[in-house]
Amino acid sequence: MNKTQKITIAVMAIIGLLLAALMLVPRRGAGTAAQAGGAERTEHAEQAPSAHADKAAPEQGGLAEAPPDKIALDDTQARAAGIVLAVAAPARIDAAITLPGEIRFNEDRTAHVVPKLAGVVTSVRAELGQNVRRGQVLAVIASSALSEQRSELLSAERRLALATTTFERERRLWQDKISAEQDYLQARQAQSEAGIAVRNARQKLDAIGAGAGAGAGPAAGGAQLNRLELRAPFDGVVMEKHLALGEAVKEDAAVFTISDLSQVWAEIAVPPRDLALVRVGQTVLVKASAFDAQASGKITYVGALLGEQTRTAKARVALANPDRAWRPGLFVSVDVPSGRAAGASATSANAAGDAAVAVAADAIQTVDGKPVVFVKEAGGFRAQPVTPGRSDGKLTEIVQGLPAGARYAAAGSFVLKAELGKDGAEHAH
Repeated sequence: MNKTQKITIAVMAIIGLLLAALMLVPRRGAGTAAQAGGAERTEHAEQAPSAHADKAAPEQGGLAEAPPDKIALDDTQARAAGIVLAVAAPARIDAAITLPGEIRFNEDRTAHVVPKLAGVVTSVRAELGQNVRRGQVLAVIASSALSEQRSELLSAERRLALATTTFERERRLWQDKISAEQDYLQARQAQSEAGIAVRNARQKLDAIGAGAGAGAGPAAGGAQLNRLELRAPFDGVVMEKHLALGEAVKEDAAVFTISDLSQVWAEIAVPPRDLALVRVGQTVLVKASAFDAQASGKITYVGALLGEQTRTAKARVALANPDRAWRPGLFVSVDVPSGRAAGASATSANAAGDAAVAVAADAIQTVDGKPVVFVKEAGGFRAQPVTPGRSDGKLTEIVQGLPAGARYAAAGSFVLKAELGKDGAEHAH
């Protein structure tokens, strides 16, 4: 490269630098102008809400815009929205614990019908789910063992009849001084022993339910001696059936299960921490889990032992079931009143109740994840954050955030919550 070419390249480089400098100067100025314009727009934007508020204020009668936690609502609008006011005041809070449970058969009114003698089923007269009455025949079984016992009774009755006749004859002969007293005494002894044998045979039949009035007696003839009738012990429903016509059954087979469903049990599981609150004779509220139904019952039993697997104690509630809506196997929840809170004493309790301030349970709403009560103020309502305490489902204790005597929305507070949500959305925009 010669000297002339080097000079030419240097001149071109200098010209390029100058052009680049000229191009950069206007851009910096434009950026400054843009920043200035942005500042003006920001200042205008900050002033715009005030102007908008000033413009909106005359439309609202010259009132300033409400704070975010306040809802502007006059008395007429509140009544139209279904809002009911109440006064926060002391009250008695009888809180309740809720325990899981299940409907069970009343075991005191549930019977397993067994033949007590082996035999063959000759007739079945009751079906599964059928309502039966006390004494109704459920099935008939032919039993050879029963035939032998009835034969024994027949023989004993015949011997008793003969012994009685002999005794009466010997008594007359002895009274007439014809026979010796020893013959009279022997006849009396024979009659007594025959009577014992008859009572023994009858009691054997009564023990298996085949005594007088329980089926065809011995007097019905030889063809009926083996007839064993299984009868319902009380009014109830056939819950289980385990026999069929012609089937051979054993003496200890539970062929029928009869249960009186007019009263059932609600069996509940009680953890150790709640055992002191569950007492026999206490009235509780049982609620169905599968449908909307509830009923009151009394606790009749509280277990003294904890289950090895569940580590809970069993308690039992007697529940009237006239319509049979409470079916065994149904899951329920049981509300047990827990009384005063632990540590509360009569000296520290308020004269009107054990909660210094209480409000309606429906009055408490959740706003931004925090419980609030809508307090009545001039021109509307204000969402007052509170700290709730115990609750019995109707009243809730307010531990902090609301003084006694404050007027609040006891009913319809969900309407105020919805209005507060709308106002928050408008402020966000």
